[in-house]
Amino acid sequence: MTTGIDPFQLYGTRETDTPPVRLTAGRLAVDFKDGNLRTIKYDGAEVLRAVSYLVRDRDWGTYAPSISDLQIDQRLDAFAVSYVARCAGPGDTELAIDVRITAQAGEPLIFEAEALSRTGFATNRCGFCILHPIVGVAGMPVSIEHVDGPSEETQFPDLIAPWQPFKDMRAITHRVTPSVTAECRMEGDIFEMEDQRNWSDASYKTYVRPLALPWPYRISVGEPIRQRIVLSIRDRGHPSIAPTSRSAENGSITLSSGSRSGVMPPIGLIITPQEAKATLAARDRLAEIGPQELLFHFDPDAGHGADAFKSFAAVAALHSGGSTLEIALPCRQTPLAEATQIASRMQAAGFNPDAIVISPSVDRQSTPPGSEWPECPPLEEVYAAAHAAFPGMRLGGGMLSYFTELNRKRVPAGPLDFITHCTNPIVHAADDLSVMQTLEALPFITRSVRAIYGNKPYRIGPSTIPMRQNPYGSRTMDNPDGGRIAMANTDPRHSARFGEAFAFGYAARVLDVGLECLTLSALTGPFGLIAGKSEPSPAGATRPIFNSVATLARLAGSQWRECISSEPTSVLAFVTARTGERRQLHLVNVTPAPRRIELGPFRSVDQPKSDALTLGAYAVTSATLTD
Repeated sequence: MTTGIDPFQLYGTRETDTPPVRLTAGRLAVDFKDGNLRTIKYDGAEVLRAVSYLVRDRDWGTYAPSISDLQIDQRLDAFAVSYVARCAGPGDTELAIDVRITAQAGEPLIFEAEALSRTGFATNRCGFCILHPIVGVAGMPVSIEHVDGPSEETQFPDLIAPWQPFKDMRAITHRVTPSVTAECRMEGDIFEMEDQRNWSDASYKTYVRPLALPWPYRISVGEPIRQRIVLSIRDRGHPSIAPTSRSAENGSITLSSGSRSGVMPPIGLIITPQEAKATLAARDRLAEIGPQELLFHFDPDAGHGADAFKSFAAVAALHSGGSTLEIALPCRQTPLAEATQIASRMQAAGFNPDAIVISPSVDRQSTPPGSEWPECPPLEEVYAAAHAAFPGMRLGGGMLSYFTELNRKRVPAGPLDFITHCTNPIVHAADDLSVMQTLEALPFITRSVRAIYGNKPYRIGPSTIPMRQNPYGSRTMDNPDGGRIAMANTDPRHSARFGEAFAFGYAARVLDVGLECLTLSALTGPFGLIAGKSEPSPAGATRPIFNSVATLARLAGSQWRECISSEPTSVLAFVTARTGERRQLHLVNVTPAPRRIELGPFRSVDQPKSDALTLGAYAVTSATLTD
């Protein structure tokens, strides 16, 4: 897939992401990877995104079990897999899971597991997760069989559901194509579904053990936990009708003109007190990018004080665009007292941003279903305090964390001038495919925000691959070895071509929402555009993501027009133009395979007679068009 390219250039690490093993049973095809099933297809159409057996720790981190005794038997029309997965927990606790997966042409796919601990084992979740895709499935009919027997005919949520759309599940049946339906039956426990688009995952997730039950919980010594998933596919015998956007694997991708258009959003960079000095030292790079907005982060709970505003003022003096102060309000005193104190320190330092984003610090932590909301002043009081302390400044609100928290605690929009939230692609999974697939969920997130808040001005970010704060546990995960780790505060792909493609693909996916600002990175530090002293690249050298953010900042304010890709899960495209200038075609390949692009109605100035180009792995390119 990536022959001839140094994996370090693509991923920022030489740690390999083990390729899946393709297994088939008649028309059924699955990818077996790391003990689980991915990309489950029937006759070429995606049935399920994944069936996985997962064990989660106290901070909702996912264990990476060691796999032994792996046996894979691929026959002409059937396959069988067996292995033992072992998890090592804190205090020398352990858990062993005995797994068997079988499938035969015309028969159900069965994935069964028995977990057993000789020591006892504490976990937040232990068992199966089933992922349904979202594209072509959102809003479509589905049948739910409940534990107590009756079936419910309903629909997958179209707008993102804040809480579990389906509970007490025993089986779920949905249409794959007009002639094919799939039933997924879950045995051994009570399952429920959450809408993972909340976290920008491109799936609906059906998981074991209701969240209303206590967690963490303990698996007793010597008590086997048995579960089984049975996937049955019914084909009425008519030819399957695959989605029209599905291209032949490794075949050409076609482009055509679309009807949607708009204005490219302003681009922001986030500045923290920890990185303000490094930002000042990189002032030439800041000028080279020319962002339209600087977002300054201030968090008294993290020890930020008056000195932070002096640094912010120095950085703001280098910048000709807008500036916003993002405040995580501690709420240990009254909101008015705290906001007034922050405003006084800010003014004393000569820092005068154009806007304020304010949110109670406690709201950064998630409140899962079944949990009690933490104490917090009413948001109306918080916003009134901000207006009093920062008169004349635009006020933004929402969440300093993710859309999940905004969807579950919908802020009163009346006092606000704009709404904001972030996203993060490594909340649940950190493999390359899952991270890039989160881009598919972004249009659902932006459409859901518009359904809640109408045409209220809307900002997104900072949204980076590394996680800046963990709403679902006590900490983000350290990543000293530079691996692919969920909820990690650093990620090697941010420093590689993968990160460049992710950032550009992110922008392409949210163009049509009319954002007031999009923030995809910092200038320096683990979320930054330039390398630090501890990295293999020379300190101050640009990371590949620099190119994406600089290009997007240059394009801000220009007109964009939709360009339809026949395979939008692989290649995204759009066209931009400024008055009096030629149009530009922008392309990004979000896969590790080179893709051939048939340009259709588009021709570049450099190659006016060429009707195709090849876009390399995780490549971003722009071409000036002939008309």
